[in-house]
Amino acid sequence: MVAPSSQDTRFAGERAEDSGRGTIESLPEVVDAVDGRMPVIVDSGFRRGTDIFKALALGADAIAIGRPYLWGLGAFGQEGVETVLDLLQRELEIVMRQARTTRIDEITRDIIA
Repeated sequence: MVAPSSQDTRFAGERAEDSGRGTIESLPEVVDAVDGRMPVIVDSGFRRGTDIFKALALGADAIAIGRPYLWGLGAFGQEGVETVLDLLQRELEIVMRQARTTRIDEITRDIIA
């Protein structure tokens, strides 16, 4: 876990410890430890709208999407980035409808438990 400032908690895919647990598996523990004192920003392996939904359900306040953004940029420039963001948003909207949620704040752990 890397805390770049006192204003947020961000942890990325680099494993600073040897448990072998992935970011998404560690997220609930981090969210519980932070207990609302600061936003939790998660980053690592988020490639689809369903991944974003799961992270939100597990308590992340924000999800970084570095690689997909860069893939779009490298392949098609600004249009590629816009396409990646559009795809992620549409996928998130689809899974939200499937879960019968209409707003981000309705996405809770109960949905994926």
